[in-house]
Amino acid sequence: MAPGIPDFEITQRLLLSAGVGAILGLEREWRHKNAGLRTQILIALGSTVFTLMSYELAAGVPGADPGRIAAQIVTGVGFLGAGTIMRTDSGIQGLTTAATVWVNAAIGIAVGAGRYHLALIGVAVTMAALLILHPIEIALDRRIRGPRIKTPDDATDG
Repeated sequence: MAPGIPDFEITQRLLLSAGVGAILGLEREWRHKNAGLRTQILIALGSTVFTLMSYELAAGVPGADPGRIAAQIVTGVGFLGAGTIMRTDSGIQGLTTAATVWVNAAIGIAVGAGRYHLALIGVAVTMAALLILHPIEIALDRRIRGPRIKTPDDATDG
């Protein structure tokens, strides 16, 4: 059997995973959205641990495919993300949070696989999409639909 990943490397990967999950979680918290800080950290950590385990289990086993567990992470997190999507009278809510959950899991997989560069670029692009595109999206929506008049029924809208 091949030697496993050293404990120091595992610790690095888990701490980086928690850090990138926290970055995404803080953005969700800042916008008062579901799947905030703790949830995003746990998603990133879970994806990283599953990826580390897949490498550990496949090490030294001829024909073993560590990517099989990663494929199951995508499916499981897709199910988790679907739980954040709600249809209301004002439209569909939670799509961005669901997408953030999904991309966070992908970043966790990258960290678990030791692809730090990919993970950090993924976080940077994701944060750019969440922070920079949000005001642009609002401006475009106002330009296309015109100014929205608030009614008493809109009191709970964010």
